[in-house]
Amino acid sequence: MPGIEGPELCRRVRGREKGPSPYILLVTAKDGTDNVIRGLDAGADDYITKPCDIGELRARVGVGQRMLKLQNELIGAQEELRFGATHDLLTGLWNHAAILDLLGRELRRMSRYRTPMGVLMVDIDHFKQVNDAYGHLNGDLVLKEVARRVEQAARSYDFVGRYGGEEFIVLLSDCYLEEIRKGGERVRLAVAATPIKVSGTEINVTVSVGAASISDANSQQDQDLLARADAALYRAKENGRDRLEVLIGTGA
Repeated sequence: MPGIEGPELCRRVRGREKGPSPYILLVTAKDGTDNVIRGLDAGADDYITKPCDIGELRARVGVGQRMLKLQNELIGAQEELRFGATHDLLTGLWNHAAILDLLGRELRRMSRYRTPMGVLMVDIDHFKQVNDAYGHLNGDLVLKEVARRVEQAARSYDFVGRYGGEEFIVLLSDCYLEEIRKGGERVRLAVAATPIKVSGTEINVTVSVGAASISDANSQQDQDLLARADAALYRAKENGRDRLEVLIGTGA
């Protein structure tokens, strides 16, 4: 090649790799051992000399395809592990540990930039009755659909997680009290809008929503914020379910 040799090209390709690694097969007229070593040391995966046998070339390309297939499978497995470490596998939402970590980060960001935020605790009403009447497999389908509706009702930059069981959390960043109320109502109405269809049956599902707002955060207030959102959720249940209740925090 004019201006650059194969080994140097390999080094440049390897030096700027991002993401999956390409499979490099050098085809060259230089068949000395030193040249082979230079090519492999520079980053080539395989080496074939000219004039090459077409059968051998096909075989070596086949080796490369198998290597790339294995690499893609490994990357896929790593992504699944990474996703599973932070997400709930049933609903695809952030899992319990991840959503609490995100809450801590949002509170620190809020404290730094002096912005308000809110938390919604969302609980499926009478979910035990759904499991008892329709079975746990159908109950899982209901959970997945409720999670989808909650996520769609949230803003694109809000964080939605599964707190546990039939309970979800929505973190509302840069959100004042009236916006928090609107967000909670949006979630409640989205779930109740239409029955959920499972196994040929339509199930009317509602949620109770407890909201807490805060506008003056410090590193110790994450549990307090959750406790107040949970207290608001309890109040929503006590007052008849399928409703939103809000508890106001410091400076809101």
